[in-house]
Amino acid sequence: MSAREEILGHLREATQDISTPKGHRGPVPIIQVDSPGTEETLELFAENVADYRATVVRCAPGAVGGAVAEALARAGARTVVVPHGLEAGWVSPAHDAGVELRSDEHLDVYALDAVDAVVTASRVGIATTGTIVLDHAEDQGRRALSLVPDQHVCVIRADQVVHDVPAAVALVDPLRPLTWISGPSATSDIELDRVEGVHGPRTLDVIIVEG
Repeated sequence: MSAREEILGHLREATQDISTPKGHRGPVPIIQVDSPGTEETLELFAENVADYRATVVRCAPGAVGGAVAEALARAGARTVVVPHGLEAGWVSPAHDAGVELRSDEHLDVYALDAVDAVVTASRVGIATTGTIVLDHAEDQGRRALSLVPDQHVCVIRADQVVHDVPAAVALVDPLRPLTWISGPSATSDIELDRVEGVHGPRTLDVIIVEG
């Protein structure tokens, strides 16, 4: 008897007293949960993003540039890569403060690794998980931009935040490259010592634009 046959035999013995009517699979589980309200969903999103050790700032549309500049200054970023489609006003105050802006002209990984930070927009935010999804449109840039630099400043509008994962999945195009971000890059060794920045940015700043 082969190992495969032996394992299958044990499985048959263990389940022989379980009977399920043919075609009956039980009730379909309900995954999606209705949002308690727009403001409550936004509060939950901000709270859960912060729980991942990300910095969360909420501001008005006209204050985005200042919030971005402050986030870059906190991390000491002096060079920033900017996707082609990003709103110029989001990074112009940082540029005025002396930060060097670099356009992404297919910079290789070595050039990206030499850049301190990246500023991007986003596609959707998920309140229940504190997750941000990028679909890498022109205002977000290619995937490498959000994975290689040490700091990621991500701007998301309040109306882009949904309550749960099913609502987010309904809004994204599965044919596009998708990056799901839940806090800064982090991992841990066998002793559960947390290490950040191993396979992505060690610093994540999320700016929520309200109004």
